[in-house]
Amino acid sequence: MKLLLIIMTSISAGVASADHLHSFMLGLSISALAVGSCYWFAFRTTRFPQFALALLMCGMLAKLVVTLVGVTWSFSAGLITSPLVFGLSYLYFSIAITYLWFSYKSSVIGKPWQPEST
Repeated sequence: MKLLLIIMTSISAGVASADHLHSFMLGLSISALAVGSCYWFAFRTTRFPQFALALLMCGMLAKLVVTLVGVTWSFSAGLITSPLVFGLSYLYFSIAITYLWFSYKSSVIGKPWQPEST
């Protein structure tokens, strides 16, 4: 049900911003790359748990760098026609893609093992 709600909201937002489709699609792509890079850095497996905070910081910095480079490049190329549509698209898809990454992670990891009670 949640996935259906995300899909319906995404489609209706795309239809509503049809005049500024480039800004909408750039918000989608830049947020997907930023959240994906953050996820890739922050949830790396390591044998040293002391590095967990450093990996989270690397993830945050990767998201910031990807966002800044993407927005700078898009503005310099003149691809963003409406900053409002881009900002709302980036915000929505950052939240939606973060939810999808975490639901994927929880489905891959599964429930922790518990011994059977007798």
